Amino acid sequence: MPSVRAERPGAAALLGWLTDPDAPRLCLVTGGPGLLDWLAAHGPRAAGRHRSARALVPLTGRTALGTAWAVADHLGVVAASPGDLVRALATGETGRTARTVLLLPALHAAAEPAAVAALVTDLARLGRVRVVVEARPGTAAYALLAEGRVTVVDAEVEDEDGERENPVPAPSLGSGLSDPALVCAADPVAVTTGYESDPGDAHGGLRTAWLRAGQALCAARTPADRALVLLGVLGDGADPRLRPALEELAAPAPWRVRWTRVTGDVAPPWPGPVGALAVQGGTLLAADLGGTVRLLAATDARPLGRLDHPVTGRVTALAPAPDGTVLLLDERGRLHTVRGREPRAPYLHRLTEAVSTTLSRHPGTALAAIAGSVVVGDRLGSVHAFGLTGLHQAALHSGRVTAVAAVESATPFVCSGGTDGAVRRWTPGKEADPRPLAERRAPVVSLAATETPHGPILAAAWADGTVELHDVDRRTHLAFRPGPPVRSVAVTDDGALIVGLDEALIRLERVG
Repeated sequence: MPSVRAERPGAAALLGWLTDPDAPRLCLVTGGPGLLDWLAAHGPRAAGRHRSARALVPLTGRTALGTAWAVADHLGVVAASPGDLVRALATGETGRTARTVLLLPALHAAAEPAAVAALVTDLARLGRVRVVVEARPGTAAYALLAEGRVTVVDAEVEDEDGERENPVPAPSLGSGLSDPALVCAADPVAVTTGYESDPGDAHGGLRTAWLRAGQALCAARTPADRALVLLGVLGDGADPRLRPALEELAAPAPWRVRWTRVTGDVAPPWPGPVGALAVQGGTLLAADLGGTVRLLAATDARPLGRLDHPVTGRVTALAPAPDGTVLLLDERGRLHTVRGREPRAPYLHRLTEAVSTTLSRHPGTALAAIAGSVVVGDRLGSVHAFGLTGLHQAALHSGRVTAVAAVESATPFVCSGGTDGAVRRWTPGKEADPRPLAERRAPVVSLAATETPHGPILAAAWADGTVELHDVDRRTHLAFRPGPPVRSVAVTDDGALIVGLDEALIRLERVG
């Protein structure tokens, strides 16, 4: 690394703060424009055992919400608001994300300096991050940050004209915020700030959709990707001209939105927040957060009634069996059975009774089922396959198993995911594949798999808001980020992906 003393005044002091484990978790840098950019560029290339990753989030033009979205992206969580970000970091499982130093240049140029400073203060109280902020003394935002335990690095320098660097104002989009083409192509920071500064204008429904899915929209790379995300969360009360316009803009994207049901929709109605999903033939089973399991047509989300089941409280997993039976896992980790219309074979009844008895003593954390087999995950990282020929077990994860899926194919197999962020493939009775099928630095939240005419597919969702649809045999995948936290995923026999959120339910189909 270049000499910090020669190249950047104040850098030596800043690096001293970074390496001092007892230093305050918040550092204020005064003056020295460009110092934080330099620190990010010359930081550790990878976060090792004793190193912290460095995440640069320029604050120019950002609101507190826009800052929260950017920080959440770096830390592998999803946040709908600054408060959500703080709660997610304080209470959630964090996967394998390294310790992070947030580098926040140009607080004075933020759209909401005081609100951003309040968020920074809350973040600095968490044990997961350390924060460096470039702030100007004498401002209200600086005073707020300086109230707590803080290190101040004075890196005052003058620019070539002998004056302090001027902030660059975020461009104003004005009436363009109602134009989907302009919104999808514009700087996402400017779009976010524009919508937040004009709460009285819904812009035909674009504003609501943008603020609902903004974290993914700000991270999306192309206008087509942004149009696709907006389509997924656009309610049926929006300007009817928006959907065809967004569909045209999304044409280059690798997905098509077949249908979406968003909070407030009436035709067909939104089925409510999703806690768990599963597909049984042409029927989509959607469990809400209160324990009700609604039945929907998988082709168009038409309501088909409700599942008559004995569970009280939240259903955390749904596992339809080939004979029409539906197995449910409740929030206490116990198994429940809803029989189908056809009589069950006695041996299948004995199998589920045995699994139910086991889980009453050792609660499960994940559930799946195929012909003659029930698969359960546990909090210690093991997966258990209860079958007609006996019990097979494998320790597949470091930490709790959060999801399992089973595939009925020529050689049936199981996929599992855990808080370690890994998705693994395992054939009961054999050694697990040592290579993860997929892996991210965030806990897995849901898995779904099925056999299709083109081979087995697997959908995986992580706590960072990413969903991937994998062709298991070819080891290829396609990703999608809907914006809000993903609660559950499902796949249909014809290869479609269904994504369940707190405020939307979306069916996506691959192009080609």
